[in-house]
Amino acid sequence: MSTTRAVGPLVVVGDSLLDVDLEGSSERLAPDAPVPVVDVAREWQRPGGAGLAALLAARSGHEVVLVTAIGADDSADRLRSLLGGLVEVVALPLSGGTSRKTRVLANGVPVTRLDVGRGRALDAPVPQAAYDALDRAGAVLVADYGRGVTALDGIRERLTARARQVPVVWDPHPRGTAPVAGCALVTPNASEARALGAVDGTADQGRVLGRLWRAEAVAVTLGARGALLVEGDLDTHVPLDEPETSSTGSGQRVDAAGRAPHAGRLDTCGAGDAFAVAAAVALLEGATPGTAVRRAVASATAFVLAGAATAVSTEVPYATSSDRPEPADAFALVAQVRAAGGTVVATGGCFDLLHRGHVSLLTAARSLGDALVVCINSDASVRRAKGPDRPLVTAEDRARVLSALACVDGVVVFDEATPAELLAELRPDVWVKGSDYAGQDIPEARVVEEGGGRVVLLPVVDGYSTTRLVDRSRATASAAPVPARPNHTEEIS
Repeated sequence: MSTTRAVGPLVVVGDSLLDVDLEGSSERLAPDAPVPVVDVAREWQRPGGAGLAALLAARSGHEVVLVTAIGADDSADRLRSLLGGLVEVVALPLSGGTSRKTRVLANGVPVTRLDVGRGRALDAPVPQAAYDALDRAGAVLVADYGRGVTALDGIRERLTARARQVPVVWDPHPRGTAPVAGCALVTPNASEARALGAVDGTADQGRVLGRLWRAEAVAVTLGARGALLVEGDLDTHVPLDEPETSSTGSGQRVDAAGRAPHAGRLDTCGAGDAFAVAAAVALLEGATPGTAVRRAVASATAFVLAGAATAVSTEVPYATSSDRPEPADAFALVAQVRAAGGTVVATGGCFDLLHRGHVSLLTAARSLGDALVVCINSDASVRRAKGPDRPLVTAEDRARVLSALACVDGVVVFDEATPAELLAELRPDVWVKGSDYAGQDIPEARVVEEGGGRVVLLPVVDGYSTTRLVDRSRATASAAPVPARPNHTEEIS
């Protein structure tokens, strides 16, 4: 790999799935078989496979492009919707249905998984848009889930060429294809390494795999034990010099140190994706493989402690939930998320007459973290900003409607012209505004940044605004003919 590289987006290449969690309780066995009966109360959905990797990468603030095979069915439509405006999707043709994995959880414990759809990337010419995306990549993450994208000749040829120019991180799969030569980092887990005949838990493991794949570095992920890294010549290792690493022959193990205590069962779903994404982002930013792996271990550990893939899922209507947070619980919610090491996202506005543009922005904002708090203008604040005939909907009702959305975790009302004072108390990790604010001064930006957060501009749906809807409605009403007064005598007769 060349030491000079062009600045560009992180391009994620691989197989995407739709992941679904059905949550419920179980207090009895079925009368016709010794299996638990699960009374499902909630349903959560998220992108899976390369789609999850792309979603996690987008939370880094970098531009992300996803090159993946995607179909033309309901699951594919849902995948696109969940990725929203956060990720640019370059679609490859898919043969068969989009893969959907459904976990059923009873009392928080998975009891079964249902897999539907055997779609694979179609062996057809690769669209030029995929080549263009790879050509402008600053780094590439390959999330191979064994469904054919990495087996496409055109994709492999371009990845081989790009590996000589930019960092390529390859997260392999037992049913996938071997990484191309020259990858900056390959990230198998321990079971994948054992399946390839490597020795478990020693530097020999990374050395065997590095020679097999002709990779510059190999990091074998070891779950709660961190990761084993072998880099450089694979015979003369350049050691890590951080205290959290321990020697294993000529390799180094990066321990998952400093983990917070956690009561109950940890969900590790998506931890491998979080590891590979963090490593790829670090290499994109110019880090060495050693630094990238240390960051990846820390990131994957925090990801699991924050709830893993369930924390980046979107609830969809399934059953009425009685435990959704009320607007007044927003500060308690933020404290809980922050204590668990999660990411708090906030956005704000009047939200008078909720419309498609609002929902699109809120859904995309929620995907940036583990909880979304919406700061809304009080009625008096709206009147000062919009005029005496606004708001059309009271703050109480606006808060109730927003709280009912699956993507909104809490609502807070503020009375000032801007939510700056409120944000100083909330201290969100991410403050979201629409892309229509690009180039404009955002008064609350300084408060957010002083609190350690950052401002992110997300795409807006053109043509949608409450003011425009109100003006159009009034114009239509004024143009409508006045109905004639009814003749009550004729009506009676």
